[in-house]
Amino acid sequence: MPKPELDDLDRKILDRYQHATRTPAQVIGRAIGLSAAAVQRRIKRMRAAGVIAGEIAVVAPERVGYGLTCVVGVRLQREGSAENRQFKTRMLRHKRVQQCYSVTGDVDFMLVVLSRDVGDFERFAQATLYSDDNVRTFTTYVVLDRVKYTTTTPIES
Repeated sequence: MPKPELDDLDRKILDRYQHATRTPAQVIGRAIGLSAAAVQRRIKRMRAAGVIAGEIAVVAPERVGYGLTCVVGVRLQREGSAENRQFKTRMLRHKRVQQCYSVTGDVDFMLVVLSRDVGDFERFAQATLYSDDNVRTFTTYVVLDRVKYTTTTPIES
């Protein structure tokens, strides 16, 4: 898919919109010098082009019972494309895996896993990592303090 052409007004809209999608088009338009209808048309076009990939509610995990976040580095035994695909598929299906990255370096994958507590994470590790014959090792880092978390992308002109 070709990269869509974005002008400065599109970028200004995105910069405001990604921080608060419930901001009325009229308010965004007033801030950047466009009509509400023009803002709505541009947002619709950016959705259709895949620039705006989705609009979600960001839920605070600790407020719904997930008080433990772990970052997990996973090394696979075999790193062929079929094995990588299988691991990715398993992680995509697992609801506790909030993020999964295929990476370079000492590990093959980095996971961000939400758990209710240490025992809950241990059950996840047993069922998901220890039970996988292709997982050679994994290292778990318990998050003590979420210093920064964002879902926004820097928008530059």
